[in-house]
Amino acid sequence: MKHKLSSLLPALFLPLAVGGLAGYFTRSAMSGYKLLKKPPFAPPGWVFPVVWTILYLLMGYASWRIWKPSSPARWEALGEYVLTLALNFLWPLLFFLGGWWLAALLVLIVLFLLVADLIRRSAAIDWKAALALVPYLLWLGVAGYLNLGIYLLNR
Repeated sequence: MKHKLSSLLPALFLPLAVGGLAGYFTRSAMSGYKLLKKPPFAPPGWVFPVVWTILYLLMGYASWRIWKPSSPARWEALGEYVLTLALNFLWPLLFFLGGWWLAALLVLIVLFLLVADLIRRSAAIDWKAALALVPYLLWLGVAGYLNLGIYLLNR
């Protein structure tokens, strides 16, 4: 059964709302990020909201592709997707508001493993959904590198 295009909008809105809410709560802590020692090849601060917006849209698109009534495996994949959204919300709170860089790194490691598994689950349902999640996994690797570097350089 084909999805109605109108059902794509809520799927795109959910991850954008999660990211926007996390950004709202951490907006006052962003100036502190500029003062941190960063590892080599750390992108400038403006890159993060651009990349995360694209990733949230891809995540929403992937969730929309997974949502198929004929696939009972969708529930496990969608449950894992919701968990990744929750960890995406938690990470900036730990990192920016708490300054708990090691705890944030542990969350990123768990998130990386969950997204890798979500890609595996999604591939069994819809290969386009799985493919849409690959940039997310790659960016989590970059975020992990930056998080580890900031932890090591600023403790």
